[in-house]
Amino acid sequence: MLIIFVRTLILYGIVIVIMRLMGKRQIGQLQPFELVVAIMISDLAAVPMQNTGIPLINGIIPIVTLLIAQVTMSLIAIKSTKARSIICGSPSILIRNGEIDQHMLTKEMYTINDLLEQLRSKNIPNIADVEFAILETNGQLSVIPKSQKRPVTPEDLSIATKYEGIPLDLIIDGEINKKNLCKARLDESWLIRELNKLSVKSPREVFFASLDSSGNIFCQRKNDNHKEEAT
Repeated sequence: MLIIFVRTLILYGIVIVIMRLMGKRQIGQLQPFELVVAIMISDLAAVPMQNTGIPLINGIIPIVTLLIAQVTMSLIAIKSTKARSIICGSPSILIRNGEIDQHMLTKEMYTINDLLEQLRSKNIPNIADVEFAILETNGQLSVIPKSQKRPVTPEDLSIATKYEGIPLDLIIDGEINKKNLCKARLDESWLIRELNKLSVKSPREVFFASLDSSGNIFCQRKNDNHKEEAT
């Protein structure tokens, strides 16, 4: 039992590292060849994990080989447009200029019900509102609504807007993120003073705190649904 336990941990660690090296994309965002590699790696890891009669190295070598093959294919796809179209395929336009391309639906084995379902998931219940619908190489459907059906933006109304950056996490579960404080060119003394303004005595009392690009602080205490915001 101990041998199985150790072998499982080793293979688990190796698979985690290899999947991390393959990139950060989710399963739904993988290209077909990447999905095949992920499935094959899981199968190869399961065999020596269950059968202790198979040397561990016999499971590790094929997994590493697949990693090398996947990385090589990815590099080729990055360097060559022609190779990328062969390896990953090309996007298919299912709706063009407001009209459904029936031939493309048949070619991609995509039913009208599949199309309507994907449109509803994009909050577009009426197919008449769609100018273009593009089936991407990873199977995701990209939808471009007709210009009359797109949400109004500040630019449409000639309204000037302020820059909005990504908020910086300052405290997570009582721990101060010193790296983000440095990015904001602030220090812990400043943070303590701002917390005191919100009647918070110590960062250890804070579940989450962040600073947005306008200088506003969001703060929520531990075990408390009450949240504070300050400028």
